[in-house]
Amino acid sequence: MSEYDGRQYVGIDLHRHRSVIVRLNAAGEQLDAVRIDNDPVALMAEIGKAGPCPEVVLEATYGWYWAADALAEAGARVHLAHPLGLKGWTTRRVKTDWRDAADLAEVLWRGRLAEGWIAPPQVRGLRELVRHRAKLVQLRTGVKAGVHAVLAKQGLRIPASDLFGQRGRALLAGAPLDAPFRARVNSQCRLIDALGFEIAVVTSLITRQVAADPGYPVLQQIPGIGPTLAAVLIAEIGDIHRFRSPRQLCSWAGLTPKHHESDRTVRRGRITKQGSRLVRWATVEAAQKLPTEAGWLVATRDGIRERRGRNIAIVAVARRLLTLVFYGLRDGHIRALHHPREAE
Repeated sequence: MSEYDGRQYVGIDLHRHRSVIVRLNAAGEQLDAVRIDNDPVALMAEIGKAGPCPEVVLEATYGWYWAADALAEAGARVHLAHPLGLKGWTTRRVKTDWRDAADLAEVLWRGRLAEGWIAPPQVRGLRELVRHRAKLVQLRTGVKAGVHAVLAKQGLRIPASDLFGQRGRALLAGAPLDAPFRARVNSQCRLIDALGFEIAVVTSLITRQVAADPGYPVLQQIPGIGPTLAAVLIAEIGDIHRFRSPRQLCSWAGLTPKHHESDRTVRRGRITKQGSRLVRWATVEAAQKLPTEAGWLVATRDGIRERRGRNIAIVAVARRLLTLVFYGLRDGHIRALHHPREAE
């Protein structure tokens, strides 16, 4: 008798407060279906009913970290259902938590699960810091835009290349604004300072954590990629060995074009943008800020821009940069940087 003959398959429809758990036996027959309040002890107790080493699947939904860790601690083999593999479920005529959990278990039992990667706790912690920093920068950018909006309402234009630098802030403090507008600008400036402080603190934490990663200095050898972008790429990509090739990494990042094929009709569109938003941002940012000494990368970007336009050129070079990132993280060095070639 095989060790897998008695294995059970468990589908969990995870929500914020309660979850539904459905268990199937090795023949695909439903054994049990229960609803529990979200609690690690209650979850581990239910999974204990599935016997040793059950196969468990849950959706990559709001707050799944604690559940994945509790399941792994209970000895389960945890699978994470990729959201794109479940898109058709939302159009069903009848959609309930019980059916969602049962369908998850059945898809896993049949071996047809579109599976996502479960990042280890250390990678999740780094991602949390990187994403928090990105959110803080986004908030600060919005507040800065608000200051420009106030100046526009008052018809003022301050002669400073950087309005929020030392000289710009001095001119802004002395700008002739009406009382309500002055109060708003002062408030916005305080928010900018507070957000700047928080960004500096989080940046320090990120640098301290990522400094030990061997790929961190390697990525900074790539033109356009500095300490911040290198940290973003390491955090979001995680284990590079889960990708078979640079092409698969680019597809995962959403930097490859859509492809629709039926019989003799083939349509290729814009990039999918289905993947890590921060990886796309980091590589596009690097592609736009390539230094002139970047050699063949700059020549490639300029050549494509003349033929196809600026946006297509930037995305094309971003894919090339992500290819260099793949080899840098996989091999620990990047040969293409030492042997520049002419643009295609």
